[in-house]
Amino acid sequence: MLIAPFSCKKKYFCHNVYMPITKSAKKALHQNIKRRKINLQRKKNLKAVIKKYRQLIAAGQLEEAKKYLSQVYKTIDKIAKTKFLKKGKANRLKAKLASKLKEKNKAV
Repeated sequence: MLIAPFSCKKKYFCHNVYMPITKSAKKALHQNIKRRKINLQRKKNLKAVIKKYRQLIAAGQLEEAKKYLSQVYKTIDKIAKTKFLKKGKANRLKAKLASKLKEKNKAV
């Protein structure tokens, strides 16, 4: 019988798995759920920071975007430190975001 270990409010949260029997399997499932929750929070936070930065650039608020870029870097570095993002991916993302600001500055 398949039973979801936690509530299925959204489709991507719903994982039909066999309920663990051994103590170590129960612990592993508990850790997996906990880590997934934390990783989803990190992902949401990263997306929110990048979205706000891109909105500042699109609105033409380049000085504010320049100040906010350090906050974006801080968030990306923290997430990369916890191995949520690989180091190279984090560096590429930071370079891409910085180039957007530089490109917009040239246009103005």
